[in-house]
Amino acid sequence: MRQGTATALETESQADTLEERLIDFAVRIIKLSASLPQTSAGRHISGQILRSGTSPAPNYGEARGAESHADFVHKLRIVLKELNETSIWLRIIERSELIKSQLLSDIIQETGELCRIFATSLRTAKARKGIYK
Repeated sequence: MRQGTATALETESQADTLEERLIDFAVRIIKLSASLPQTSAGRHISGQILRSGTSPAPNYGEARGAESHADFVHKLRIVLKELNETSIWLRIIERSELIKSQLLSDIIQETGELCRIFATSLRTAKARKGIYK
């Protein structure tokens, strides 16, 4: 097997793994949203975090099938934007004590890790722009 082929396969595998991680994240957000209290604040936040927290997975899927480098970068930006919004909603939930803080720590950590991954991916994609012209 040629060196370039192995690298392409490894990259595809990493992309598959990341997509699965985003799908798992969306499922966790769905469950968290359903567990919020049925107060006006709980319903409002539930709807907001449900939209932002389930959006990254399908947007990443769209990025993987992007028609151009610019389209890829645009879709990665959307993934990062939605993850950042979700992070803020999670902090609001934590500070307002709508859910016990210890139940949120893992998903808050995962959101931070995903934000860092996509911020790095976005920087790399922008740096490689000249390669894909």
